[in-house]
Amino acid sequence: MAIGIEVADSYIVPIRDRRPGTLFGEGQIQRIQTDCELHEAELVIVDGALSPIQQRNLEEKLKRKVIDRTGLILEIFGERAQTAEGRLQVELAHLDYQQSRLVRSWTHLERQRGGFGFLGGPGETQIEADRRLIRNRMAKLRRDLENVRKTRELHRQRRGRAPWPVIALVGYTNAGKSTLFNMISGADVMAEDLLFATLDPTMRAISLPGVDKAILSDTVGFISDLPTQLVAAFRATLEEVTAADIILHVRDIANPDSAMQKAQVLKVLGELDVNAGQGGDGAIPMLEVWNKWDLLDADRQAELGGLAAGDDLVVAISAVSGFGVDALLERLSTVLTKGARVHSFSLSASDGARIAWLYSHGEVLDNRDGGEGDAGPLREVEVRLSEKDLGRFLASAR
Repeated sequence: MAIGIEVADSYIVPIRDRRPGTLFGEGQIQRIQTDCELHEAELVIVDGALSPIQQRNLEEKLKRKVIDRTGLILEIFGERAQTAEGRLQVELAHLDYQQSRLVRSWTHLERQRGGFGFLGGPGETQIEADRRLIRNRMAKLRRDLENVRKTRELHRQRRGRAPWPVIALVGYTNAGKSTLFNMISGADVMAEDLLFATLDPTMRAISLPGVDKAILSDTVGFISDLPTQLVAAFRATLEEVTAADIILHVRDIANPDSAMQKAQVLKVLGELDVNAGQGGDGAIPMLEVWNKWDLLDADRQAELGGLAAGDDLVVAISAVSGFGVDALLERLSTVLTKGARVHSFSLSASDGARIAWLYSHGEVLDNRDGGEGDAGPLREVEVRLSEKDLGRFLASAR
């Protein structure tokens, strides 16, 4: 499993009436307890949300540790976080989750501390003190993450002035984003058959046909019913997508739930106010990358191959074998240079850096003598540029 737990058994427990105290009925709890003893299981994971009371009561009845879906995801995130930012995000999410569960974490909550100084009264209970400490720590974490968000925004603005387009990889967890990232960029980002193998955003410079340099960004994987604590904590990371020039939606096309996963990714993008591939002003182009093509049987490949061939915004690949990756890079280049127009610039003949930039980012149609200027000889350059590259070129002159 993703955090090194050995699964002894798993099954669906039908619930007709949700019990407010335990979620499950007494007979179902007895069955779970019997199975735990039979398999010598020390941990029970419920794939759903448990209230603090339900979690405490189940632990008392089963005599074992019980965690719910959110608790499990937090454990996985805690294992994966590598950078200082990632650890801040995980700690904030964990404290937000834990503060409502202090009632089951402490056995001395009825104790009270005495008042301070001239203040009278019984003082604050232990649980009140603990919650106050958690609130203070959460406030500090939010301030730290806000500073991270501001720094990241400054970096985005700086990249916006730079002459390089940004390509963001998004997708459901375990769709193969990091494997594709490594294949394209030659990086060595952790890429394993695990949930949330990537938590911290990673960026690398890459080259594309007709595009001298672009920035490729890997992001955290999405998941259905992502706990609200995690959506809030990782918003700063996911905001990288909002500044992208193009989005690559990586799908595990061999997964039976691929359609549901696609819907969930689009839902999260919508929550981030990302207008991806929907047309209209400000829309970010999006390509669908059907990954793990090599895991499909021949019949399924033939069925989906016809669909992919008829859609310019779909590319079938295998990030492991490299199948289709060259076609993906060609498609990326086409989208990034789409809508290019011819522009004329009068540049100093000694300004070799800007002239070279035009050659690497556009299609130079003419480069001729432009006569003499106030600072010396000039060159008249006609070049076909996309709107974004035109903006970058003009910004570089300021």
